[in-house]
Amino acid sequence: MLAEERISNSDELEFAVFCIESIAEKLGKNATDIYNALTEKSNILNSYIVPEYEALHTQSREYIVNDILEVMKERGHHFPL
Repeated sequence: MLAEERISNSDELEFAVFCIESIAEKLGKNATDIYNALTEKSNILNSYIVPEYEALHTQSREYIVNDILEVMKERGHHFPL
């Protein structure tokens, strides 16, 4: 498991927002609910998205969304929103 990291610059912040909004759109959910799922319910934001920013941000939107959803599934977290 990756170490927890906090957002440290505007590029990472913009990417985090992009991920949240993209997942919300794909699932037809509210971005606030997705944010809560990625932070309060699973900590995927700081334990996966931010640490993997360098690799993830070079991928397509579809790849990023599917990858994050797969990580959620692997870690036993789902979006029952």
